[in-house]
Amino acid sequence: MDKYTLIFIFKIFFISLLFGFKCYSQTNELKISCEKRWQTPEVLMTSESVCYDPLTNLLYVSCINGNPAEKDGNGFIAELSLNGEVINLNWITGLNAPKGMSVNKSKLFVTDIDRVVEIDISKSAVSREFKVDGAKFLNDIVIDPNGLIYISDMATSKIHRINNGIVESWLSDEEIEAPNGMFYENKEILIGTKKGIYAVRINDKRIWPILPVDGGIDGLKADGHGNYIISDWKGKIQMVNISKESMILIDTSISGVNAADLEFIPGKNMLFVPTFSDNRVTAYEIIFK
Repeated sequence: MDKYTLIFIFKIFFISLLFGFKCYSQTNELKISCEKRWQTPEVLMTSESVCYDPLTNLLYVSCINGNPAEKDGNGFIAELSLNGEVINLNWITGLNAPKGMSVNKSKLFVTDIDRVVEIDISKSAVSREFKVDGAKFLNDIVIDPNGLIYISDMATSKIHRINNGIVESWLSDEEIEAPNGMFYENKEILIGTKKGIYAVRINDKRIWPILPVDGGIDGLKADGHGNYIISDWKGKIQMVNISKESMILIDTSISGVNAADLEFIPGKNMLFVPTFSDNRVTAYEIIFK
């Protein structure tokens, strides 16, 4: 391959990064398959999010148990083993409509309509809450290595942040429409929106598109192989990559089973899907060959 060809390829790749177009590669492809491993009983009422805690080696499931926007006190968080055993169905109760979750050390942070609830995992109790002024529908939450907490508000199209215990409105931009799933990577916050995945650089809030995706994005995780696993709530779970064609891993939309804010553990290649109105969590193993 001569230098002019290399320059041309580099230009095409750079343009795709800048404008969010897909590039396609036919080389060095992984063969990927997805196999169902287990499913919980139908007791996780309106299961919205799954979060893995590496310290306890357990899964936490946020269950709205009612209207996603209603302050009814019916929401709860269940505790699951990695084998799908419901260890404690009512581990934390008295929440309203808990959705996105993220673990930082011994604390679990949960969005709950217009507040973020901090749970002390070792004590199995709410230890603090953060009121988010102006929030209407807080959804996902992600924590960077410095302990800064980022929260998406799907209704107001804002990203809020908790910095040393102080809540601030961190980002409001017309590019970030109906933000939902988020993921931290390389000093950036990746945000799933109506139009696709966007990256926001933390230090200067520069925004650029990563991948266009139709149908909205609920769950957003990296797989450890350079791909992202996303769910669209209706039931379709895809593996996407800026340089490859997207791949549908699971699609339960025809049967009416949702796929909400999923969890993926790269070291175990395990995918955990909360099924929302189906009131379960389903586990799949992603097999890379």
